[in-house]
Amino acid sequence: MTGKDYTMYGTKIYNNEKQEVGLLISTWVNVYADGKVDFATCVDSKGNKYNTALDNITPVEE
Repeated sequence: MTGKDYTMYGTKIYNNEKQEVGLLISTWVNVYADGKVDFATCVDSKGNKYNTALDNITPVEE
C-alpha cells in the first residue's frame, strides 16, 4: 500500500457493487504481487467505512 490521496475527500459517490450512495474519504494504490489496483476508502450512509476498487464507484453530481 502506498500513500493516501485526500484530494477528493467528501465527494459524494455511488457504489455500483453495493448499489448505495456514500462519501469518498481517500484514494490509494494497493500493490499486489502481479500488479497495482487503484482503491478508495469510503463511508456508507450508516457510517461504516470500507475499501473498494476505484472502478466500482462513480461520482454523483447534484
